[in-house]
Amino acid sequence: MPSFDISRARFRLADGHLIVLSELAAGNTSPDEFAEAREELLGCGLINGEGKLSPLLLPLMKTILAPGVIITLEAAGRQGKLHHGMFIGDEHVVVHEGWPGTAEAEYSCVEPKMLVWKLADMVNLQQSSVAREAAVPVVGTTIGAVEAGLAILEGERLVRSADEEREAVHRALAAGGGPAEPSLTLLTDLISELRSSWRLTSAWQVQAGREGMQARGFAVWDCGPLGYWLRELPTEPVPESQVAPGSPFRLVHVDAKTIWTRITALLPDQDELRNAAGRSGAA
Repeated sequence: MPSFDISRARFRLADGHLIVLSELAAGNTSPDEFAEAREELLGCGLINGEGKLSPLLLPLMKTILAPGVIITLEAAGRQGKLHHGMFIGDEHVVVHEGWPGTAEAEYSCVEPKMLVWKLADMVNLQQSSVAREAAVPVVGTTIGAVEAGLAILEGERLVRSADEEREAVHRALAAGGGPAEPSLTLLTDLISELRSSWRLTSAWQVQAGREGMQARGFAVWDCGPLGYWLRELPTEPVPESQVAPGSPFRLVHVDAKTIWTRITALLPDQDELRNAAGRSGAA
């Protein structure tokens, strides 16, 4: 069910609610297949009987309907996959964050000057002194081998001890064509300690039409006590259709400062945004 928090201008909305709100905000009729979502929005007071949006929603929907920059965060862990993101508009920045096991995501506005800090918080970036130095700073293998190791984490965690799980990961990597030692043992440890793997992608329009999209991205493994590992291969942003089991896969050990710099570099600079606006205006 949709809900909201007036004190902090936060909204919990599922995809169906957002589709209805987007159509109504654009002056259209909401699709019939989302009649239940519309009734739920009506019931909680976010729209009225005539389909008018609550004034509380205006900054949110104005930004979502016409963002200048869109940032997506795809995170995967033992609880499954989550999708988060950010819409950056002329006046507001809207963040949406998912929650395991629920259909709704939380939407809220953040101070534009704080958006890099917010992105860092969304990936749980922490400057920790406890991460151990890796004996091998770079690990290379194939997508197929890594997927074989990661598959061990799915579905059987509750019936295994940590040692049994680690042994199973090691066997799966070796059978799947994983790297030679000592990289094989290190990759086993990284998968066993994996808290989450995530990728951040930013996109903005440099001219009218989808063919004019500019995108940047990077991906990271958060391996807890083993620290952060930047996924250099495959290079982001990369379509899933271009990734095959035999495609190369490479992780590089990095610190939190490096990830902060990468997050900052996701954002277009003022010249890029001015060029985008100029090209769109000339189209």
